[in-house]
Amino acid sequence: MAIRITDECINCGACEPECPNNAIYEGGIEWAMSDGTTLTGEYTLKRGDVVSATAKNKPVSNDVYFIVTDKCTECKGFHEEPQCAAVCPVDCCILDDDNVETEEELLARKGRLHL
Repeated sequence: MAIRITDECINCGACEPECPNNAIYEGGIEWAMSDGTTLTGEYTLKRGDVVSATAKNKPVSNDVYFIVTDKCTECKGFHEEPQCAAVCPVDCCILDDDNVETEEELLARKGRLHL
């Protein structure tokens, strides 16, 4: 499953540079699938929408840092544990029960994001 950041986030920013998929953004910042990845062309999101990899999307949160679920791989293929959770001083990077995925699905996403 993906990781999410709770409302308890203190906006310290410790998690953002640790993400190998560039899936973490400061609140209020637009994001793109291509940010920090090798994606080009079109990409199909989990919900089935097809977007341009470079298209800017609305922030998931305006108040606290957020994780783009379609870019999160729980650091599978990079690290033994999610790095955002490892460095978070207030333990607000937690598993997202609404986005349960297998290790195979997460590794496949890593493969698509980093050709």
